[in-house]
Amino acid sequence: MSLISLLIALAAEKFLSSSAWQFSVYYQRYLTLFKKIKALAAPQRSMMANGIFILVPTVLCYAVLSIISDGILHLIVSTLVLIVCFGCVKTRDTYKQYLMAAFRGEQTTCSLYHQQLTQDKNLPELGFGQSLVWLNYRYFIAIMIFFVLFGAPGALFYRLLTKLNESPKCQHERKESLMRAELQNTTPTDDQETITQESTPPTNEEQSCDDDQPQVKSFNETLLFIVDWLPVRIVAFGYMLVGHFSKALPIWLENFFDVEKLPHKVLISVAQKSEDLMIDKDDCTAEPCLLVRLAKRTLLLCLAVVAILILTGVIS
Repeated sequence: MSLISLLIALAAEKFLSSSAWQFSVYYQRYLTLFKKIKALAAPQRSMMANGIFILVPTVLCYAVLSIISDGILHLIVSTLVLIVCFGCVKTRDTYKQYLMAAFRGEQTTCSLYHQQLTQDKNLPELGFGQSLVWLNYRYFIAIMIFFVLFGAPGALFYRLLTKLNESPKCQHERKESLMRAELQNTTPTDDQETITQESTPPTNEEQSCDDDQPQVKSFNETLLFIVDWLPVRIVAFGYMLVGHFSKALPIWLENFFDVEKLPHKVLISVAQKSEDLMIDKDDCTAEPCLLVRLAKRTLLLCLAVVAILILTGVIS
């Protein structure tokens, strides 16, 4: 059943772009409802509220699936949850717009889209292609792994945890940053106007930026670090198999025994060694395209490995 759900979800995710299939929509509704409970603080402000915020949907999902005795209905519900967890329409659109601007030679517009992606996902300072490698792991491969091992509740738990760790900046800060970048170009293009229009004044819900308590933020980051530690190294090994194994192996071995290295650094360092990146520095499409193709091959490899493990009965 897990394999069928994965195949359906991966195929459907590309075509289901409406808000009904986007995780962020349900997350914002859940966050708004959660904040209305007076006995609880916002999840970013209290350890207890943070734990309840993550566990309630996970436990409810587990409970609902536990009481479903019909196999077909169980498959449908699990697949629907997985499709929602996979959803990353905004990231895909940003990538497409970035490539279109790059093909037109609009370097400033490419920088705007890169900055937009970095701020939306609260990413560290990475190249655009490197960011896509990491997001491919976080939005697809990691969710796939947790779904296969722990079912739909596991995928939902991981997606909630990553969403909490994104903690995007206030909308007005993002707007000011984009406007500063746009001022560098005296002849704004249609794409730049689109980005500026997207940074509209914040709504009441967006305007209230929660002040994360350091201990809560640190707890979420540590938990996600532990959760990602082994899967990242397994996926990095997959990058070697579909890329240059001999070149990437020393880096993978070095990173495997470095227990304190951040997961995104482990994955990206191996991915870069697994692909020939002899590219023109002025060509801002080469690195993203090469790394995205490598990430897609790795995703297919992970899916094939999961299929073999399920069909041979190693995992159910």
